[in-house]
Amino acid sequence: MEYKIRNRVIVISAVILLSILGIICYPRTTSTVEETIGFPTTWQRLKENVRDRIRLGLDLKGGTHLVLQVQVDDAINITVDQALERLRDELRSKNIPATAEKKSENGRIYLLISGVPQERSGDLQALVNEQFPDWDLSRRAGDPLAREMALKVSAAAGIRNQALLQSMTTIRNRIDQLGVTEPTIAEYGQRNFELVVQLPGVDDPTRVKDIIQSTAMLTLKIVQDGPYSSRDAALASHGGVLPPDSELLPGRRESGDNSGAEAWYVVNRIAAVTGQDLRDAQPRPDENGRPSVNFMLTRDGAVRFGRVTSQNIGKPLAIILDNRVVSAPTIQSQITDSGRITGSFTTQQAADLALVLRSGALPASIKYLEERTVGPSLGADSIRHGIVASIVGLLAVMGFMLMYYRWSGVNAILAFLLNLLMLLAALAYFDAVLTLPGIAGVILLVGMGVDTNVLIFERIREELRLGKVVSAAVAGGFQHAFLTIIDTHVTTIVSSLILFTFGTGPIRGFAVTLTIGLLANLFTSVFVSRVIFDYVLSRREKGEAISI
Repeated sequence: MEYKIRNRVIVISAVILLSILGIICYPRTTSTVEETIGFPTTWQRLKENVRDRIRLGLDLKGGTHLVLQVQVDDAINITVDQALERLRDELRSKNIPATAEKKSENGRIYLLISGVPQERSGDLQALVNEQFPDWDLSRRAGDPLAREMALKVSAAAGIRNQALLQSMTTIRNRIDQLGVTEPTIAEYGQRNFELVVQLPGVDDPTRVKDIIQSTAMLTLKIVQDGPYSSRDAALASHGGVLPPDSELLPGRRESGDNSGAEAWYVVNRIAAVTGQDLRDAQPRPDENGRPSVNFMLTRDGAVRFGRVTSQNIGKPLAIILDNRVVSAPTIQSQITDSGRITGSFTTQQAADLALVLRSGALPASIKYLEERTVGPSLGADSIRHGIVASIVGLLAVMGFMLMYYRWSGVNAILAFLLNLLMLLAALAYFDAVLTLPGIAGVILLVGMGVDTNVLIFERIREELRLGKVVSAAVAGGFQHAFLTIIDTHVTTIVSSLILFTFGTGPIRGFAVTLTIGLLANLFTSVFVSRVIFDYVLSRREKGEAISI
């Protein structure tokens, strides 16, 4: 018996030691091992270690709360433009004498294919079925030689949802590279394609917000004409109407006496490559030592870029960010997998642009809807009240257990304290975030711990009233209460997992704290409490009563 108790005490001691090390010594940040190993020598040092290793959420630490809306129709437009380019290439390769152009009517975007001979109608249908499975082909009313090609409803919905998910991933990548700890990025609302972004403890909220809102939609397009000094001058040179396959974009001149002045460029509507073709982007000084950004393309992007640049040697290539020409160098030779973005950048702007591009191009632009700044004073006040509530609740429970169960109540108190110690250690080890709902979860755990111990103690009392000896009563009490304890804890943990799966930041914080605490409570109430009872009984005379 004493051998079993000794082994169990060793296990409990190891758990206590690991919990203490996790709270005060576990290196969560990038500091060296020499800086983190070692016990604090003062109470102030202990508080600083606990504060540094228990990460606080936005409601406790303060920070920035943003609501953004993804303009998912931009992703639809990009998909249609790319399909138009592919369709024109396929029509040429199949020798189908027809023209294709993009149309938009009453919010509906489609491709109009004109001049399709009746005898080639079947060939066009086969082409769409084979190369464009996400598109529907239909006859145009009133024109037997025209067809309309439109995205299927399911395909358009998939593109919009994918744009939302990709935007979430891209924003998270950008925030992670800035070193913001534990940001919350989740869907907000039901059908408006909105995202909520919470950034606890942001040092420079203005810069972070600028990077989040920066769409950084990179496109490379051939310049047809320009630069012009004004928009009106550009339109006047084309008789007031631009060619259907072109668009007019603003930018700046890069050479001559008017270098840096406002300019307008007529560029191809369809991009040679887009930001989705980027593989990497790094800030580098150019040959004159000015800040610039070098980029690398994916294999498919390099193939397309090489084909376009080889066919347009001697023409300017517009490098466009967010529908503005930042640079328009002349193509000297074929370019395949790399290029450079130059402009009037500072070193910080070049680094931020490379970060945005490297983290992934947003598939659609983002509209800024809401910003709220939560001050740390609110968090300090919440922490203070939460701690006070926890301590008051714990003291009340401890007083009740001592009064009602006498010395056996000490057993329950020790289990409570170890439960809280294991919870704090788990938060530190797993880099979990403590939120105000998480503190509520801690308070709830006190009640759950009481419930578990009361259940066990009452079972022991029943066994004693049946006339069993103390050791048999303790064993029977734990045995009979075990299945009930498992049932209540498992159902509550399943509920917590559902909250974590479908909830957002604060709800997840509550679910994480509650789940960890319940698992710790199982260990302390069933294993630790039993060991304490067995140890006390081993030190008493056989048949001697216990204080319960």
